[in-house]
Amino acid sequence: MPREGLSDRVAALRERRAAAHRVRVRRTVLRRDGVRCEVIGEDGAPRWLLDFCGNDYLGLSQQFAVTGALQDLAAREGAGGIASHLVCGHHAVHEALEREVADWLGVPAALLFGSGYAANLAVLQALLGKDDVCVQDRLNHASLIDGARLAGCALRRYPHANAEGALRQLRAAPNGAALLATDGVFSMDGDVAPLRQLALVARAQRATLYVDEAHAAGVLGEDGRGSIDEAGLHADAVPLRLVTLGKALGGYGAVVAGDADLVRHLAETARPYIYTTALPPALAAASLAAVRLARRDHWRREKLAALVQRFREGAQRRGLPLLPSDTPIQPLPCGDEARALAMAASLERKGCWVAAIRPPTVPEGGARLRITLSAAHAEADIDRLLDALAASRDATL
Repeated sequence: MPREGLSDRVAALRERRAAAHRVRVRRTVLRRDGVRCEVIGEDGAPRWLLDFCGNDYLGLSQQFAVTGALQDLAAREGAGGIASHLVCGHHAVHEALEREVADWLGVPAALLFGSGYAANLAVLQALLGKDDVCVQDRLNHASLIDGARLAGCALRRYPHANAEGALRQLRAAPNGAALLATDGVFSMDGDVAPLRQLALVARAQRATLYVDEAHAAGVLGEDGRGSIDEAGLHADAVPLRLVTLGKALGGYGAVVAGDADLVRHLAETARPYIYTTALPPALAAASLAAVRLARRDHWRREKLAALVQRFREGAQRRGLPLLPSDTPIQPLPCGDEARALAMAASLERKGCWVAAIRPPTVPEGGARLRITLSAAHAEADIDRLLDALAASRDATL
C-alpha cells in the first residue's frame, strides 16, 4: 500500500471539518479602544464591534499604568528577552514580578513562564514519569491534557466536577506519584471546580493537587487571589497553582506559584522553562503593574460581579438558557454547530462580537456561544448584547 501523502491527508481532514461546520477562521483586529474593536469583516470591510469574547476581565490590558510600564521599560531595555532565564535572560523585573505574585497569593515562591500552555506542560513533564498517574477533570484545558501525555504518565479523567470520580481514579492507580489537576474556573463552562472536596480527595490519596487559575486569578477570592482563596484553602492544600498574565491581568505570560522546593525543581528541570527565551522584560513590567492594580482596585471585581448579575437577570427575563455560572464566562448553549455559527453571525450584524465554540473544544452536541464580560463594559453594553441575543435567537429558530 503506498505511503499516504500529508497534503492529501490535510485536504481530506479539512473537507471533513467543513462538512461538520468546524473550520476555524482567524479574524483580523485593526485596533482596539477599550471593549470596542475594529475588525475586518467577511466582506473585507472594517467595522467596529463590541467585544464579548475576550478575556480582559478587569479591563487592564489598556490601562494607562500598565501600558506605561511596558513602554518605559521597552525604551530602556529593548523589545526582547534575548536568552533563556538560565543563561542571561533573567531580568530584575522578572524577579520582581515573581516576588509580587508570590506575596499576592501568600505562597513561598513563583516562577515566570512565557505562556500558560508552556507552564502546564512544564509542571506535568517535570514532576511526573511513566510510573506515575495524572488524574484530571474531563473538561480541563488542553494544555493539562497535553502535559500529561508529554510526561508519559498514565492519564485518567473523571466526570466533570465530580470529586468522587477523582477519588475512584486515584484509588485505581495506587502506585507511583499522583497529581490531581483541575481548572479552577472552566474556560468554556464558566463554573468553578469543587476545590474543597478535591483537596480532601488529594489528601486522602497522597496526591498533589494542582490548580490552573487562568480564568480565576484577578476575578475570584479576596484581592482577586482566585478560586483557591474563594474556596478557603491554604497553600498547604494546593502545593502548586498556575496564574496566567494574559486574561484578567491583561498582559502575556504565566506564573507557577507554590511550594518552594517544587518551584525550584521546575526552574532546574522543566524543559519548557530551560529551553526557551525569557519573557521580554517590558511585558513583565506591564504584568507587575497589572498585578498591583488587581490587588488594589476592588471596584473592578465589584463592577464585574454587578455586570454578570445584570446579564444573567436580563437573560432570564428574555428566556435565554444560560449555563450556570457566576463568573465572567457566560455560555449560551446552541446545540449544533450550524446554529452557533448562525447566531454569532447575526450578533455581529448587530454590532456584537461573540465567539461560537464548537467541538472538539467542547463535547459533541455542546456547541455554544461563549460570552465573556469585562469590568470595562458599561451597563448599556450589557443591555445591547441581551437585546441582540434575543433577536438572534428568534431569527435562528
